[in-house]
Amino acid sequence: MEQDKTDQGNPGIVRRATDLLAAFSAEDRSLTVAELARRAGLARSTAYRLVEQVVEVGLMERHGTRIQLGLRLYELGLQVPQQRTLRTAVSPYLHDLRDATRHTANLAVLDGADIVYVDRVPGPNAPPLPFRLGGRHVAHATAMGKAIMAHLEADELAAILPETLGAVTPRTTTDRATLTRELAKVRSNGLAIDHEETRLGVTCVGSPIFDRHGRVLAAISVTGLAGPAALGRYGPAVRMAALNATRFLQRTAIHAR
Repeated sequence: MEQDKTDQGNPGIVRRATDLLAAFSAEDRSLTVAELARRAGLARSTAYRLVEQVVEVGLMERHGTRIQLGLRLYELGLQVPQQRTLRTAVSPYLHDLRDATRHTANLAVLDGADIVYVDRVPGPNAPPLPFRLGGRHVAHATAMGKAIMAHLEADELAAILPETLGAVTPRTTTDRATLTRELAKVRSNGLAIDHEETRLGVTCVGSPIFDRHGRVLAAISVTGLAGPAALGRYGPAVRMAALNATRFLQRTAIHAR
């Protein structure tokens, strides 16, 4: 008999529905109910029932036998107060960065051990990538994640880093000591790089943004196919955009949580 992995805790419908929504990854355009059930650790009968309810309120959409996230979910995400204000404030600098490099410019915040994409401005020379607004990536594999983590207090960093750093690609840094040394360099020069650590063939250069209290708030980056030369080629433009965004944010009430 099918049994939910969370039956012992008797979770409520909100928790189970959230597990279903969180089952989607950045690479997933749509999933079957069976796939959702497996990823969320739910019995298929439970998943079918919950999907119908979530579809009814617009948080998911059904297309034949496949399910995708609904427009209503995107609309609600845009209403998160801090991220909405941050996105609006930093948007001009992202567009400037995109124009200067002709590659995709990104804005992300840290949430636990992940980064969450808050904004993205596609560049004309950028390859198609499976990253989406609201999508997540493990922070230690990304330039923006490393740019933010480099400016956390030691106890804050220790609290979010998992004991084992997972590999997204063969190039992902998985040794904590190596990552610690890399973060020290990022803290010194203000720039972080992800060279094929989240996707083979793709390089990203990131820099942190700070609030008016000097606490790291978010990070911006450029994503492209420049390879190891990306830091020297795009680093100055990324750093300048981050500094300009920081100067603007330090005149506002937007601050780190």
